[in-house]
Amino acid sequence: MKKYENQIPTDMRMGLATIFSLLRDALLTRGRLKPATNLAVETFTIADIMTVPHAARVTWFGHSAFLLELENKRLLFDPMLGTRIPWVGEKRYSRKLPLQPEDFPAMDAIILSHDHYDHYDHLDYSSIRKLKDKTHRFIVPKGVGRHLIKWGVAPEKISEHQWYEELLIDGLTLACMPARHFSGRGMFNRNSTLWCSWVIVGSDTRVYFSGDSGYGPHFKEIGEIYGPFDLTMMECGQYDERFLIHMKPEETVRAHLDLRGKLLIPIHWGAFTLAFHLWTDPIERVTKAASEQKVNIATPKIGETVIITSKEIPTSAWWRKEIME
Repeated sequence: MKKYENQIPTDMRMGLATIFSLLRDALLTRGRLKPATNLAVETFTIADIMTVPHAARVTWFGHSAFLLELENKRLLFDPMLGTRIPWVGEKRYSRKLPLQPEDFPAMDAIILSHDHYDHYDHLDYSSIRKLKDKTHRFIVPKGVGRHLIKWGVAPEKISEHQWYEELLIDGLTLACMPARHFSGRGMFNRNSTLWCSWVIVGSDTRVYFSGDSGYGPHFKEIGEIYGPFDLTMMECGQYDERFLIHMKPEETVRAHLDLRGKLLIPIHWGAFTLAFHLWTDPIERVTKAASEQKVNIATPKIGETVIITSKEIPTSAWWRKEIME
């Protein structure tokens, strides 16, 4: 079985000391890491009735799921739209979604960054089953297609890609680019599929999606090849000092600068508890770091749409209101 590797050493092995420290943290922090009440979300409105019909826009659905509407194309990324994460049993913070999977409009492509591990927080079976007939194609890193075929997606709708490989979708250029992470959906298939980040280049707008990734030199490399980016969708949550597969929020801002990004939207938070930090720590730390580095950052509510090149972007600290209530 082929095994994929990161560009730089990223040790995923756990010794006894690490295992005991994880068990300790699980016991000490249990029940303290998530919102006290269900998070409110915005109702998503499809692009056909948007105020600025030709503007590029993005809508975040919590965690890393988002819809990019660009040059009359709809691209859905990492659609984990389930109410809980299987095996782990972790419930979504919000009782409802901005839009149910079965109510999504037709999409030009669903794009995945990796198949992940047993958390299923990026490649979700129930979401794919509900969305598979709403899209013309699935664009995925190498090896991920076999999951989709097993779940009923027609093979001819799937294209798999290696790092540094480009493809065209009716005028848009997509590039499968490196990330620093891992893959697999069980105990015995670790790193048997590829993980990646994605570059999306239109005639006027450039967008970057980090996927799941620890900090590394690939951000600067991607910025030099494809930057500057009008928007970066960057992971900032579910980090742990013991592992290098996710960025700490301060590294998220650093990576955004490496990419030569103009607007940063932090993702991979706000939906599930998958690490031992308070649910608001990622957004509090990333906004503080962005302010210190004079980085333009948007903080949309879940389901709130951002027009990418607009001067008016959402910047409210809405999560603090959730804590107060």
